Amino acid sequence: MPVGEGSAEPLGVTPTTTGVNVAVVSAHAEAIFFCLFDAEGEVELRRIRLPGRTGDVHHGHVEGVRPGARYGLRAEGAWRPEAGLRFNGAKLLVDPYSLALDRPFRLDDVLFDARRLGAASDGRDSAAIVPKAIVTAAAKARPRLTPPIAWDRQVIYELHVRGFSKCNPAVPEAIRGTFAGLGHPASIAHLKRLGVTTVELLPVAAWLDERHLPPLGLVNYWGYNPIAWMAPDPRLAPGGFAEVADAVAALHSAGIAVILDVVFNHSGESDHLGPTVSLRGLDNSTYYRLEHGDPSGYVNDAGTGNTLACDRPPVVRLVMDALRTWVERAGVDGFRFDLATTLGRREDGFDPAAPLLAAIEQDPLLRDLVLIAEPWDIGPGGYQLGNFPAAWGEWNDRYRDTVRRFFRGDAGMVGDIATRLAGSADIFAPRYRGVTRSVNFVTAHDGFTLADLVAHVRKHNDANGERNRDGTDDNKSWNNGAEGETADAAILARRRADVRALLMTLVFSRGTPMLTMGDELGRSQKGNNNAYAQDTPLAWLDWLSADEELIDFTSEIIALRADHPALRDPRPLTGKAVPGSDEPDVGWFDADGDLLDEAGWHAPGNRTLVAVLAVGAGDGTVDRVCLVLHAGPAPIDLRLPPHAGGGRWRLGAASFDPDGIRAALSVSAQSLRLEPRSALLLLG
Repeated sequence: MPVGEGSAEPLGVTPTTTGVNVAVVSAHAEAIFFCLFDAEGEVELRRIRLPGRTGDVHHGHVEGVRPGARYGLRAEGAWRPEAGLRFNGAKLLVDPYSLALDRPFRLDDVLFDARRLGAASDGRDSAAIVPKAIVTAAAKARPRLTPPIAWDRQVIYELHVRGFSKCNPAVPEAIRGTFAGLGHPASIAHLKRLGVTTVELLPVAAWLDERHLPPLGLVNYWGYNPIAWMAPDPRLAPGGFAEVADAVAALHSAGIAVILDVVFNHSGESDHLGPTVSLRGLDNSTYYRLEHGDPSGYVNDAGTGNTLACDRPPVVRLVMDALRTWVERAGVDGFRFDLATTLGRREDGFDPAAPLLAAIEQDPLLRDLVLIAEPWDIGPGGYQLGNFPAAWGEWNDRYRDTVRRFFRGDAGMVGDIATRLAGSADIFAPRYRGVTRSVNFVTAHDGFTLADLVAHVRKHNDANGERNRDGTDDNKSWNNGAEGETADAAILARRRADVRALLMTLVFSRGTPMLTMGDELGRSQKGNNNAYAQDTPLAWLDWLSADEELIDFTSEIIALRADHPALRDPRPLTGKAVPGSDEPDVGWFDADGDLLDEAGWHAPGNRTLVAVLAVGAGDGTVDRVCLVLHAGPAPIDLRLPPHAGGGRWRLGAASFDPDGIRAALSVSAQSLRLEPRSALLLLG
């Protein structure tokens, strides 16, 4: 096995015609070692010091190593936490550029350097516990969905790869809970039945449990604790990138795009008491943002113990290479960036032109993808809704909070719900962004499910082992008169109607709607609003108990959205006439059928909003809809607004008694009876 100096590019371990080139970034390591293991990844066969160095890149070429070989890295250097240095050659490190791992991560005491707690030394070898990276050959680039789905056509469905198919009896048991299960025809059939255009997958890169979970008998289920950003987690993709790519291709064949939820704000190595498994051991002070004045501690902008320094060249390079890897090897169509403010934070604060955001914006492979920011973190100046690059979408938590508060019955919400219904132009229009960049949601993976939102006032997180202290207490929820499970038929009926009203509001609002896995079939987590540690039936889809009527209802309203440009036009509403007509693009009415005046907009007791939306259909006609939201606790009589086309309103969808409404419309164009907390869509 001759060893030469090799090359500083490309980073990672790259097969050549005679072996592998190894290139690892570390500004402060005294030496980097490439460690080869046997075919089972158990016995270390050779430990090779990389002989070359170019700048901060240690590199070498090792003859005779072929794809499929197992390897790890070791870094030698000083242990000086007060200077930000935490090297330990006894700890095997996972290559951050690894493309495949031979096993999932698991926590063990040997991963933790005992010197963090004051021990004089720690020579315990961690190789028996650490996953081994697998040398991976080049692969043909996988295609993205062509043509891409236009923003105004997007309906996003957020799902967890494991939880989605884990209990689906129509999927073969051997592949349930994996990418192969996601790509199975039974899984795709459900997505097609719904009519969603895009799936957003919770993190799928290899991750590590938080250290407090194993003593509680729990594991990290969601995956927001990554270590190897370019390697699919073996629990989700036993077949590696080939399995991921095949699932993506199957979704593409059904016309469904795939975006990945990616986590580049922190790593699973946590705070100064965390394990040493990759970046900490390779170059702690380069990859992480350390506390000013005390480099032994970590800046904690993500609330997870550490923060990646996304304004530094090695981190920018790592993120960019990871993104390109998932596009090229799996054919994914975009990314949702967890706690994305961290990605745009320089030493002196958030900057929408920060190095990483600017790099993504100009990259020819990435810039045209679906890019979505979660526009906040817990660091200084962390809330940045509306401030990301103009082409990006952003999770709009103001939409979520407003819709919940409106239907809960909070006073004085009519003006705010109108703004959110119209696409949150107050946030997105000032920088000439289409309102489709508002990613609207009522629920997400983090928080109550939709069924729980209308059945619980309080969180019930006891299963998480933290005495119900985890998860938010600000749920903006209601329970319809009983907390949690009940046999009361009237309460259950009200809850079902509430769910339909919330789904209608979400799907019929301007912007890009995002549904959460299972909300369309009545999934409950028994009031747990932080199921990140519940790799159990509590968080998996219960297919046998699916509400088939609710699935059909959700499918019908998604189809209505697709059929009516007035529900999804990307332009901000102005009140001015639509082209080819003297009809305004919006009219706001009260329950009496009158245009809302100043007093009506601000009346604390007003719980009803009627919006008539119109848009030129492109053929000289006008597409016209009337959306009615009523959050009051009692029924009311609604006087219908005038029909500008001179015709009659007809039923599109209703959260209550659609047959009764259809019958009433057939004999009268004047008034309808609205049930409490209800939604109604009329077509013109």
